Amino acid sequence: MLSAVTVSLVPEAQAGPFVFHGNLETSCARAQALGFDAVEVFPPGAESLDARELRRILDRTQLKLAAVGTGAGWLTRKLTLTSPDPAIRHQARQFIEAIVDLAGSFGAPAIIGSMQGRAEGQVSRDQALRWLGEALEQLGSRAHIHGVPLLLEPLNRYESNLLNTLDQTVEFLDPLLTRNVRILADLFHMNIEEASIPGAFASAGTWVGHVHFADSNRRAIGFGHTCVEPIVEALRMIGYRGYLSAEILPQPSGEEAAAQTIASFQRLGCAR
Repeated sequence: MLSAVTVSLVPEAQAGPFVFHGNLETSCARAQALGFDAVEVFPPGAESLDARELRRILDRTQLKLAAVGTGAGWLTRKLTLTSPDPAIRHQARQFIEAIVDLAGSFGAPAIIGSMQGRAEGQVSRDQALRWLGEALEQLGSRAHIHGVPLLLEPLNRYESNLLNTLDQTVEFLDPLLTRNVRILADLFHMNIEEASIPGAFASAGTWVGHVHFADSNRRAIGFGHTCVEPIVEALRMIGYRGYLSAEILPQPSGEEAAAQTIASFQRLGCAR
């Protein structure tokens, strides 16, 4: 398994669960110095990331791009794939398509988390899931062009009423025609929703495409009460070789959260 750390470039997400904020070059240099394999970037939009500059920074720091988040589409523009307004659903797809293309050019997947939206008002859960499925068919096929999966993240019940567990998400994804959508499993959300986190991973198997490595309180592993050893063992049992990415609160500071994450990798035998 490989290590990654989150970098947010969205000013409105200053209070969010991202280790580093602001300057991309400085954040990547800090990630390299601590020993991470990759960064997961949360940009305001695809147009805000200069691909040549990003490549230069990654080459200089010898880091990979683990994934690119799309959540700013919801946070700053209120776009979702399940909005009752067809124009907003269309804009949401366009926003995600641009990030799929940008991330894909680096061999990295795009993440759909908060942009999946929720069932509310006159939009039933069944209708929202139909719209979400239609969008994933299109976006999964687009990601396939780049040879990367599309990542869908189940969220806890306080953030979404669509898909909360890995089993629910597998059941939703399995009938789709596209075979190119994988699950982003976030340990923070799983701590709330799953009866057994190791059991959920064992059941989901190869559907797992990315893991957010967070403790029960959304701080770095070791700063909460999650027993992570059985989780790592379950990931090994299903043959998971992807990223464990620290999408966590920068507490006590970003630097300390990142250092604690690397220490947990080493303790668990996940570090290269």
